Amino acid sequence: MKFTQALKAATLGLVMTLAAPMTHAADKTLVVATDTAFVPFEFKQDGKYTGFDIQLWEAIAKQANLQYKLQPMDFNGIIPGLQTKSIDAALAGITIREDRAKVVDFSDPYYESGLAILAPEASTIKTAKDLDGKTVAVKTGTVGVDYMKANVPGAKLKLFPNIDNAFLELATGRIDAVVHDTPNVQYYARTAGAGKVKVTGSLKSGDFYGIAFPKGSALVPVVNKALKELKANGTYDKLYETWFGKKPD
Repeated sequence: MKFTQALKAATLGLVMTLAAPMTHAADKTLVVATDTAFVPFEFKQDGKYTGFDIQLWEAIAKQANLQYKLQPMDFNGIIPGLQTKSIDAALAGITIREDRAKVVDFSDPYYESGLAILAPEASTIKTAKDLDGKTVAVKTGTVGVDYMKANVPGAKLKLFPNIDNAFLELATGRIDAVVHDTPNVQYYARTAGAGKVKVTGSLKSGDFYGIAFPKGSALVPVVNKALKELKANGTYDKLYETWFGKKPD
């Protein structure tokens, strides 16, 4: 009898121990990093951050019952922040790449992107070859930097921690072009850059964004489950259409 009671107590203790991490994860306020300005994914409007990434994470957190606070930061500091575990997750138009996957974990892909050229309205630049010898702005730590170094070594790269400053340089004629993520340059060309700049060519496609986590994070399956549910119930499609003007392909 005493043995049975002891066994029951031990079993209960084990169950409570195993359940504790999940309870702690649900109760913990997660620190979620975003870029400071990456329209239309994350940007500040009327004193608060909004955008596709911001609203997607909001929906994921609601679906998975997660508490969080946003931590806007320069893109270049996000991966190091995940590595040191000073942040719990990050949405910032982060392309899933093999080198990054060695040091952080990713969710399932949530957006297909690529690279495009943004140039002045009167520019004759159309292809990567046309960028040779030109001054081209790219964002520090991004796929655009890697692409340009590998494919257009003759270009003079000007690195910016914030892509908005690169757009300003282009608008004032200090650079010849910007190479950056397709949805971002398309949005700028349709809005603030309308009539001044144009998207002249696509350089690369088939890149995918993922939500990034510290290696071994227990949040990955939780977020993947919530993301799958949001796609199934139509929430993801509604958010996509709100920010990109069409439903995902």
